[in-house]
Amino acid sequence: QGMIVGEHTRENDLEVNVLKGKKLTNIRTTSKDEAVRLTPPIRMTLERSLAWIDDDELVEVTPKSIRLRKAILDPNERKRSQKVKAEVA
Repeated sequence: QGMIVGEHTRENDLEVNVLKGKKLTNIRTTSKDEAVRLTPPIRMTLERSLAWIDDDELVEVTPKSIRLRKAILDPNERKRSQKVKAEVA
């Protein structure tokens, strides 16, 4: 919850479940195997990650990695806080 796993082309954020695909066994396959090609992750420096985040996101820094995540982890709480901010503004 609250992990940033990709970049969306529009302004809004998407809620997605990241998981490995189920192993399909005992199923007839077609002669054409389609390989899933994932783009490699973007390695960001601390300065680049600080410039990339929005107001509702945080940067977690450990000795071995730099992680981006949402400040409020629960998606329902995030929506509530956005509504409150919209009402105040």
